[in-house]
Amino acid sequence: MIKSVLVTGASACLAFLLAQASTAARPSAALPQAAATPVEAKPEGLKVILLGTGVGPPVRLDQYGASTLVEAGGKRLLFDCGRGATIRLVQAGIPTSSITRVFLTHLHSDHIIQLPDLLLTGWVAQLGGPPGRTRPLDVWGPDGTRDMMSALETAFAFDIHMRRDVDEKLSAEGIRVQSHDIKEGVVLDEDGVKVTAFLVDHGPVVPAFGYRVDYRGHSVALSGDTRLSENLIHHAAGVDVLIHEGYDAVAARARTTNPALTEAVIAHHATPEQAGQVFSRVKPRLAVYSHAPATPSVMEQTRKTYAGPLEAAEDLLTIEIGDQIGVRHFVWK
Repeated sequence: MIKSVLVTGASACLAFLLAQASTAARPSAALPQAAATPVEAKPEGLKVILLGTGVGPPVRLDQYGASTLVEAGGKRLLFDCGRGATIRLVQAGIPTSSITRVFLTHLHSDHIIQLPDLLLTGWVAQLGGPPGRTRPLDVWGPDGTRDMMSALETAFAFDIHMRRDVDEKLSAEGIRVQSHDIKEGVVLDEDGVKVTAFLVDHGPVVPAFGYRVDYRGHSVALSGDTRLSENLIHHAAGVDVLIHEGYDAVAARARTTNPALTEAVIAHHATPEQAGQVFSRVKPRLAVYSHAPATPSVMEQTRKTYAGPLEAAEDLLTIEIGDQIGVRHFVWK
């Protein structure tokens, strides 16, 4: 279930309050819901679903690992595939078999750990449900992506052989992987949908990318993991929605038992005040957090440098981008 708000002008404040109310109402250890009725990707419009908005490798039940789904022109584009991505897809009514294009920001484990599940489960037909994937899984990412995906195929060679060649006789094309090690620039341009990768600054993690999706005059940019990045600000110019990471340095310092390690992690990310500076310079119609703590503190710190429309990090938050921007909040039971 979802509840909707419309973000436009003064109602942005209402959207912020609803986001906080939704987060507050959600159990800290919300259990996965039953599978939603499968929905078709609409050929018109641009839609974003924050599947997982959590920070880093630790397991969290309220915020799953980093993963964002963008629907444009009937195409489903998955950005990162962190822990729980396939679960959130099913909760959102998205068959895992419908995901055939994945874009990775970088190869840290918390952004890729659900890839084996997507590769294998998306290929297997669900009893009484959608058929399995019958076209290759395309994966774009930084240098090392092709080697990683090849290693996954090797790791699961027995299962693939049994299901493809011996037992279920599943689609050979559906388990094939087409991997692309990318550079900065346009990585997909098809039927009016353009995906552009741009370099960001994630400290020693090189290269790390953000992405921009453009479709029919509307756009969304995703920061990936980065500290304040001038290149991101340049490539996000004019977007309708900017999804940015945030790392609460204040909270991290307060709870640390290893100050040196904590400072090193902080140095690789953007604080809420820095993210607010990015939002203020880009001036999107809506700013959104992901890969950020879902806490009032993050929002309060952001407001020191940014006064525009803003949504907190929230799993299964849905954003519809058109002449107006609609925000829908999942209602947790």
